[in-house]
This record gives sequence, C-alpha cells and structure tokens, in this order.
Amino acid sequence: MRTVAGPEAGALEARARALAVLRIRSTALAVALLPAAAAVVLLAGSATGSIGGSQDEGWTALRWVVTGAALVVLLLAAAVAAVVVRARPALTPTVPIAEETAPDLYQLVRDLAERLEVPAPSAIALTPDCDSWLEDRTHPAHAQRRERRDRGALAVEEPRPVRGGRGTGAGTGPGAGADRVVDRSERRAPRAPVLVIGSPFLWWMRVAELRALLAPVVAGTGPSVHPDIAAARRFVRGLDAAVAVAARGGEPSSGPAPALVAAVRRPAFGFVGWVARLLLRGCRDQAAEMERAVAAAASERAQTVDYGLRIVAQEQVGLAYAGWDRLLTRVALPAWRMGRWPSRLDAGVVSALTELSRRDRLAEGFTSRLSERPACDLLEEPGVMDEATSLLAARLFHGGPPEPGPDWSPVDWGAYPEEVVDRKWRQEAARLNRLLDERDDAHEPVGAAPAPARAGGPAPATLARVIDRLTAAPAHPAEGTDGGTDGGSDGDAPRLAARLSVEVAREEAAATRAHGQGPAAGAEGPAGGSGGDPWIDGFAPAFPLQPPRTGRELLADHVTAMVCCAAVDTAGAAPGLDWLDGPALLVGGRRRADLAHPVLSLVEDGDDGPLRAWLGEVGVRPEKPVRLV
Repeated sequence: MRTVAGPEAGALEARARALAVLRIRSTALAVALLPAAAAVVLLAGSATGSIGGSQDEGWTALRWVVTGAALVVLLLAAAVAAVVVRARPALTPTVPIAEETAPDLYQLVRDLAERLEVPAPSAIALTPDCDSWLEDRTHPAHAQRRERRDRGALAVEEPRPVRGGRGTGAGTGPGAGADRVVDRSERRAPRAPVLVIGSPFLWWMRVAELRALLAPVVAGTGPSVHPDIAAARRFVRGLDAAVAVAARGGEPSSGPAPALVAAVRRPAFGFVGWVARLLLRGCRDQAAEMERAVAAAASERAQTVDYGLRIVAQEQVGLAYAGWDRLLTRVALPAWRMGRWPSRLDAGVVSALTELSRRDRLAEGFTSRLSERPACDLLEEPGVMDEATSLLAARLFHGGPPEPGPDWSPVDWGAYPEEVVDRKWRQEAARLNRLLDERDDAHEPVGAAPAPARAGGPAPATLARVIDRLTAAPAHPAEGTDGGTDGGSDGDAPRLAARLSVEVAREEAAATRAHGQGPAAGAEGPAGGSGGDPWIDGFAPAFPLQPPRTGRELLADHVTAMVCCAAVDTAGAAPGLDWLDGPALLVGGRRRADLAHPVLSLVEDGDDGPLRAWLGEVGVRPEKPVRLV
C-alpha cells in the first residue's frame, strides 16, 4: 500500500474536509426538501388510490397540512438561500495592480507558479500592511458586479475566449478584462484567487527576497482551484456574509410605513441569521481543518523554492513590521489627525527601516543588500501606487474620505516639517492658550476690574504663562478631573488635563463628522474604478493605531508643543522629521531628544527647574509671545 506524503497528503486532507463541509450543505438541503418529498408521496398516493381516498377526510386533512408545511419550508429555505447567495462577503480593501502597470511583477509571479506547478493567481493587489495572502473573490455576488462593470467594455471590444494553461487569468488585474468572455466549461472551473501583497514588503525587500517570501503564498493556489475546496469556501463565506446581513437587518426602509416594514424585516432576518449561524457552527471545525491542510500543503510544496532566501526574507519581515509600525504611529498619525495624509508612506518606510537598521545594527551587510534591485522596481509607476496605498492606509488606520479635499490633502515628505510638524505644534499651543484664557475668566471675581494684562484683550501666548499656571498653587480644589489625570494637585495641571481631554474628544468627533466617513474602498480600491464597492458600512477606522490618550499625556504633548513654538520663534530652532519618532525639534541642525523629561517634571510634579535649565541651555526666551494659528 502506497503511503501518500508531502503536499499531496495535505491536499487530500483538505479535499476530505471540503467534502465534509459540502455534506453539511447537502444535509441542510435535504432537510429543507423533506416536507416537500412527503407531500409529493401523499399526493401521488392519493391520485393512484394507494394512500387513502379522495373522500377520506383524515387523509385529505393530512395532505393539506403536509403540503402547506412543505410550501412554507420551501419558501423559508428559498429566502435563506437567496440571502446566502446574494450577500456579498467582505473583501479586504486593496489597491489593484493591472498587468500593464507591473509586467515584471506579474512575470515573477507566473514564473514562481510554474516552478511550483500550480495555477497562477488571477490578479495581484496591494494592501497597506505587513502581510501577504490569497483572497478568494469568486462569490457570485462579486462575479455579477464584475460582469455588470465589464458589459460596456464588451460592446467596443472584440470578444475573445480566455484560454487555459499557464498564466490563465494571471496576466490581468481587476478591470483588465480577464473574466469578460468565457465559455460554459470555463465558467464552471474555479477562478484562481487574487494575490494580495503587503506594500511595505514591495518597497523594502529585494526582488529575490520577495520571490522567496511569496513562494508559500502562491503555492496555495493549487488547492484553491480544486472544485470541492472552492465550493466549500464559497459556502462558508456566503454563510458568514448572511450572518452579517441578518445582523444589520437589511437596508433601512424608506417606504411609507417604515415601522411596519421594520416589524416584518426584523423577525425575517432574525430567522435567516439563526439558520446561517447554525450551519456555520456545524461546519466551523471542518472548515478550519480544511484551511490548515491547505496551508500545510502549500508550505510543503514551497520548500523546494528559494529555501535559503526564505530565511533571509523572514528576517526582513520582522524588520519591516517594526519600521512600519513606528512610521504609522509616530509619523503618519500626527498628520492624519490634522487632516493631512503623507502621500509616500511606502517610500517613507524605506527611510524608517534604513534608520532603524543604522541605529540598532539589525542587518549585517546592510550596504551590500541595498545595492540589489528593490522589489518596487517591478512596478512601472511606483509613485502612483504608493500614493494610492498611502490614501488607503489613512482610511484603514484612521478613517477619512475616499478622495483628497480641502480638509484632507496629501503632503510630501519634504513639506512635512513645515506643513505638519510646525502646524501641529501651533495648533496645540493655541488650544492650550485658549483653555488658559477660559480658566482666567472662570476665576475672575464678579464685578472686579479686569487685570492690567487683560485690559486690551486676551493675555499674550507665552511659555512663561504656561509654566506659572502649572507651578502656582491652585486657588480652588481640583474639580472633575478625568480618569487619566492620575490625581495630583500641582498647579492647574489636573484641571487643564481634564479640559484638554474633553476639548480634543470634541474636535476629533467634529472632524469625523466633517470627513463624512463614507464606505471604504472595496476589493478594487481607490485606483480600481469599482464604483464604490463598500467593504463595511459606515466606515470607521478598522484598526486603531493607538489607545485614547490620557489627560496627562495630552497636557504633556501640549506643553511640549508650546516649548517647541517658543524655541522656533525665539531661539532659531526649526521643526524637523525623525523617521522613527516623528515630529522633532532641530536646534543648530541637530535633533534635541531630551525635552521629554523636563516637561514631565513640570506636568506631573509641578517642578519647573529642569525645564527652565533646558530653556536656558537652548536660548529660549519664555516671556516672549509665540505665534499661534
């Protein structure tokens, strides 16, 4: 007896699990048809005289009951099936890559698929994250959308069948016409999944490293195009989408009697959701084991391709994760919060990773590695793709409109210090100064004459005023501080921290409403021309980068901004950009990274000594007014 091992064993296991999932689908269909079968038997027996007679009231009543029950069950089953088939499974927002914009990348993937002896992916797309995977986009709902989108192109293009063999569907991107005209036999064949590549990998890795990294991913197309596995995946994804549709209760009603319609919709969708969840629980374990077997088979098949390079590529994956996270949280997030989005995030990650490697000495032979061809050279216009993925990253990790606008505009790295860093500092300094004015008004005795400094209007925005307020003993007990102030009674710090928390939360909520958080880009992203295929309804940032900042943290950030504004205005300092730490203060052309401790001493302990010493060293004059926005 021959023992099956290697990728064939994993493929056989995956097919067995897929058949188990399909058996659950067949069982559900059989249960739905069982009352109808009983009704047919009773009606046929009555017609032939084998079961009861036409005058037998007992059998007549039974036939009517069974027939009525069968019709109800069939209607319910048809409703559930319609929701499962029509519900569009969620697709990861990506930026598509058409073959004409990246012929070398498509050729690399085709050659890799040929070496692995698997079908090539049907298309390639980019995701603004450090990950790569295959995504199945063969659900009927997505296929119908593609057919509607391509119907106009067929009117002006000579139809030609898509031929099988090497590169079937792999040489075209979404919208390039790969699935426009196929015969019936080709429609039955499962379409290869889309290869989604993390954009930081494409910009940071060398071509050979990217090929080694993608080998086990591309190897997964082999099991993916097996009819049983593809059908099982479509069934599970359809159930998952049906659960999501049922949870939303369908689209909101706009008819004349929305209350009545909602009263009918709610139980109907509740029943659909219950059935879909029941089937999902039944096939969950088998589906999970199927995916594990598919992954094991793909990994085993890829062992023979670039094994040594895969080790090097995995080392670069860890480095890319670290640099990408720092770039998003320290550099991109401050820009996003003020309505700007860096338009070259992937180019920026190269600078961030280069700086990280230089500081921490993470890569041996770093200079020689950079002399090799970067994987982004496989794109014809990397700058255009970088801008599209950068906008998608801003929407995924922060939220915002799908297109640039007056309050949501791109920014180049060269303009980042002036347009983001300096503006951020002055906005925060203005907010802090405005809250200080509010406290002065609140503490002014009723009927008292205005103070001399306020006789001509608000007090000037000076760093000295901030320091005095945070070190002076409070005239009134601390009131209503938020949970993030950690107590404390030094100066006005608790009150200011609480007020800042409220003010920042209000401004961020207003910015969210102004952005009009529409649906995110769908499977074919902002550059794919999909016509707004939503990923999730009411788009909001799906992956928040940072937890909410406490009041103390906000106060420290605002005091730091005030210090930096004073340094720029009175000591000749300049705003700068550190690729790993974000906004930076440059004094004499060099970054000053020693400001955090003096500021924390002032905010947390009410001790202004370290900060005044720092100001004297740099030459900052705290009594001079600073420019605000």
